[in-house]
Amino acid sequence: MKEFDSTFVHVVYFWLKNPNSQEDCMAFEASLKKFLKHSKYAKTKFIGTPMPASRAVVDGSFTYSLIVTFDSAAAQLSYQEEEPHQIFIKESSQLWGKVVVYDSKEI
Repeated sequence: MKEFDSTFVHVVYFWLKNPNSQEDCMAFEASLKKFLKHSKYAKTKFIGTPMPASRAVVDGSFTYSLIVTFDSAAAQLSYQEEEPHQIFIKESSQLWGKVVVYDSKEI
């Protein structure tokens, strides 16, 4: 079982422009997986899609979620600038209409 590293958590939600397009979803997933495979800084890596909402407080409006952990805030900054991340943005940014990021550190 993978152990979750809670030192620094980076949570990203993506809303694709065409979430019902299988072609767009496949392109996005392939680019995101390639990026994460080649990242030097991302430790724990999770890509998800929304579950059917079971309660009113659940926001399932996004198309994909990404949860990545890092050793430190400095490592997360390096991840932002590394080549695999920049390639992912270049390949996929035209596919999404909205991105929301939440960064947090353990208390």
